[in-house]
Amino acid sequence: MCGKLIVIEGLDGSGKGTQVHLLEQALLQERKQVRAISFPDYQDPSSVLVRMYLNGEFGKDAYDTGAYAASVFYAADRYASFRRHWQTDYEKGVLFLANRYTQSNIIHQMAKLDRSCWKEYIEWLYDLEFVKMGIPQPDLVLFFDLDVTSSQQLLLTRYQGDEKRRDIHEKNQEYLAQCRETGLFAADALGWTVIHCQEGERLLSREEMACKVRQIIKEKLKI
Repeated sequence: MCGKLIVIEGLDGSGKGTQVHLLEQALLQERKQVRAISFPDYQDPSSVLVRMYLNGEFGKDAYDTGAYAASVFYAADRYASFRRHWQTDYEKGVLFLANRYTQSNIIHQMAKLDRSCWKEYIEWLYDLEFVKMGIPQPDLVLFFDLDVTSSQQLLLTRYQGDEKRRDIHEKNQEYLAQCRETGLFAADALGWTVIHCQEGERLLSREEMACKVRQIIKEKLKI
């Protein structure tokens, strides 16, 4: 019996990694079999093309590398990770919590395409990763919605004000605004659960976000 896969998505700075960690700790305390994973897997050789892309080796702007080419870089990293690092546990019934997954291609790569191509792209991507590559489909996708201005401010905090540490995605505010639009479009089209990271201009605390995440997982997956 296979396990389950919960994916947390959102713009950079929205707290995905923090919430995956907090959720993992909460579920371990409840004696659940759970593992956290994160994509891209920057420590693994499988992510070399992703790292080259984000470092600007294929072009200094995100739009210099087409949506389909860049999507394959990320898909290959996920395939290698699944087959080498977590397939066995997944097939034994372990619950996995992913900080980014296939849905990140929809958010970040689909943003490069005209809106009239979005449905076709989603169909292509799902066929590539879930059918042809055979990696697991998520049981639940949570999309952390955050405005681009707040995302940029949080990234500056993360990088201690050093603009040079931003990758080619993080440097382009217009591109990030389009990523937010593709994320909300996909959430509506594909049934992702949207969690708003703000109440007006106030950012929710990590504890408030964790409470929302835990409540949704209990309601939707009975976990």
